[in-house]
Amino acid sequence: MQSVRDHLETLLARLVARAGDERVFTRLYAEAARAAADASDARKRAGVSLGPLDGTIVSIKDLFDVAGEPTTAGSLMLRDTAPRRHDAAIVNRLRQAGAVIIGKTNMTEFAFTAIGDNMHYGTPGNAADASRIPGGSSSGAGVSVSEGTCDIAIGSDTGGSVRIPASLNGVVGFKPTARRVPLTGAYPLSATLDSIGPLALGVAACALADAAMSGDDLPPLHLTLPLAGLRVGIPCGLLFEDTESGIGTAFDRSLVKIEQAGARLTDVSIDDLVADLRAATKRGSIAAMEGAEIHADWLATGASVPVDPYVSGPLSRAAAIPTPVYIRALRRRAALCIAMDERLLSVDVLALPTTPVTAPTIVSMAEDAALRERTEALLLRNTQVANQFDLCAISLPMPGMTRPAGLMLVARNGQDHHLLRIAAEVERLL
Repeated sequence: MQSVRDHLETLLARLVARAGDERVFTRLYAEAARAAADASDARKRAGVSLGPLDGTIVSIKDLFDVAGEPTTAGSLMLRDTAPRRHDAAIVNRLRQAGAVIIGKTNMTEFAFTAIGDNMHYGTPGNAADASRIPGGSSSGAGVSVSEGTCDIAIGSDTGGSVRIPASLNGVVGFKPTARRVPLTGAYPLSATLDSIGPLALGVAACALADAAMSGDDLPPLHLTLPLAGLRVGIPCGLLFEDTESGIGTAFDRSLVKIEQAGARLTDVSIDDLVADLRAATKRGSIAAMEGAEIHADWLATGASVPVDPYVSGPLSRAAAIPTPVYIRALRRRAALCIAMDERLLSVDVLALPTTPVTAPTIVSMAEDAALRERTEALLLRNTQVANQFDLCAISLPMPGMTRPAGLMLVARNGQDHHLLRIAAEVERLL
């Protein structure tokens, strides 16, 4: 059996070989990772383990604090800020679980856009086709898992930033219920909507990382959860408009298999709730308004270094929105979260395509601003429902796709373990 150190050296060799054109990782921790790998191997020889994550190679998004260095969050603005004094809470928990942290992955500036491009540190090419976008904001996370330069990647998800790159790169991405995983030491975008989640090749690996980061018990994925009798809601309507035909076909194929396994499919309309929240946030999204507060100082004085205009533009507009508009949006959201929870009592999970489109080319996004805007809206449309209504969600790769796209399962607030068990069963089936 291969040692952790040998596995690590294989991955580091691949990364060193392309060092002149590295866009997936922004920083490597080669020596620290070697020390952690050797310690894991030594524990294994002594018959000791820190748990199921011991010796797993993990990448972390470039918005998590690592002691002794600045946290850049995909921006030039933070490059020369004071070194962080402590690891982020999740970094500390991963280390305690024996994870080997190989490096930090690239992201969109300040975690703000869903396309996955970065004008400062380069854009990671999609793992399935390097000429296409990786999806964001956890762009490097999705690519690093799919290309095999880590076993598990940790990202953040404010409107779909874990599940969008998971969908476009053909891997699993899990967004837990917000606040289950501590946000301490993670560069914020939206205190209301931010959550931290893993990307991996399978549900089991995501569950391991989630347990380590949340401090929760591991769900019993080894115990089969029969799909027979499972109530699966299909939110037909708004969230299925403009879906690429290939994605629609693969989704329908997946549903047939789920139904043949004994699950009961039922239509669940949530269009009224989605439309109501859209109306409540018409002047500015909660993420943009809260992000504008975080970045208020440089938005007021002007940035000292270049900032991606697709980031600075929406933040500047949101900074001009009066406070009562923000407070009303939060109050309306709170009421709609309760309404959504009641609506979902009749099903175990919702099922829908994670993204209604596959990855477009990087060039097309750079050359056509209108296409970019439309694509970004589509990429975020389905995933952001879970953040906006305080739910948990997971994206699973759909088989038989020419270009990757995901099947998303969504469950009620706090139903994370139930969702992971259902996802493990659907994954086995597909």
